Amino acid sequence: MKALVLAAGEGTRLRPLTSNIPKPLLVVAGKPFLSHVFHALSSAGVKDIVLLVGWKANRIKEYYGDGSREGIKIHYLEQRERMGTAHAIGVAEKTITGPFICVNGDVVITESDAKEMLAVYERKKSTVMGTVTVKDPRRFGVAEITGGKLKRIIEKPQTPPTDLINAGIFVFDQGIFKEIRLTDKSPRGEYEITDTLNRMARSEEILVHKLKGDWIDVGRPWDLLKANEILMSRMKGRIEGTVEDGTHIIGEVVIEKGARVRSGSYIEGPVYISESCDVGPNCYIRPSTCLGPKCRIGNAVEVKNSIIMSGSHVPHHNYVGDSIIGERCNLGAGTKVANLRFDGKTVKVSFGGKTIDSERRKLGVIMGDNVKTGINSMLDSGTIIWEDAVIGPGALARGNVAPGSKVL
Repeated sequence: MKALVLAAGEGTRLRPLTSNIPKPLLVVAGKPFLSHVFHALSSAGVKDIVLLVGWKANRIKEYYGDGSREGIKIHYLEQRERMGTAHAIGVAEKTITGPFICVNGDVVITESDAKEMLAVYERKKSTVMGTVTVKDPRRFGVAEITGGKLKRIIEKPQTPPTDLINAGIFVFDQGIFKEIRLTDKSPRGEYEITDTLNRMARSEEILVHKLKGDWIDVGRPWDLLKANEILMSRMKGRIEGTVEDGTHIIGEVVIEKGARVRSGSYIEGPVYISESCDVGPNCYIRPSTCLGPKCRIGNAVEVKNSIIMSGSHVPHHNYVGDSIIGERCNLGAGTKVANLRFDGKTVKVSFGGKTIDSERRKLGVIMGDNVKTGINSMLDSGTIIWEDAVIGPGALARGNVAPGSKVL
């Protein structure tokens, strides 16, 4: 059986992290997010992948090539106009000739859930939709179910009838393409797969399978932190780089070839240290921290539950907690990130002209690429700093800092 992985979107809700990097290539738990999707599918026995790309497609193609590095075979399709999920699936009509598993490229799934959905399809030979229970279903397509079968999906209802949502993973047969052709545009001008499924549910069985493993939809920048925690919790440690005497390593820690960890470093796993990183001396790296290639973590630095992307430097007397740092950033000596409100309430974020509740009690900074901070600068909890911004010496950055701007 083939898989169709949908990865054509621009990832606008993940900006500034996706201002320069396509969403599927954002690094989580030591490798691009899309690689974790591929791993789940290939471990479930699905190694023939049709990958739908769109925005910055060439970068994705250059990275994955034919898929052999991932132990899979990739065939690329391109969605030149983003006209909804049903349209995206319909692009594959002439490429996929049998039943297939369809996965949104921005969800964390497990090998066991993929296997179970495939097994349900093999037994029943009917469309299967994965669902999951969430705390606040109002942001998703909410599923109403009767006797284990889909009755209808309601998109983003203010009063959800259930807490069960569409998880973005399906098993379809060829009949889905005919149904997509019969689907009308939604009020927002797109072809929605929920409209297709609602139409199908009136005349045929759509089986609903509740996922049992970890699941998360990466729709906002801070969702990457949760995805990172989940994926790193499954990680097994290995040490291939240079570790000097006097280094303390506890738990599952990956140190890739070419990385160097200097004496006095205290590393508490799960931690991922990518190739060509330079860590220490005398630093503290705490659980669920992922360092991309060529990062520098220096003396008297503490990093906790954070993703620091390729080529960024956190070199002197810094604290970074519950944060995502983009590529090629540099934090001046003494730069500190606040990650907790005084009142202990969840951190609010200014995003897209709105104030959004991150639903996280601890959240530091979301930082785009090529940001520089001066000595003793301060970054308040929930701050978003866009690419190429400069935070001056001793300055306080708070809220939303625009691309290329200066806070002095």
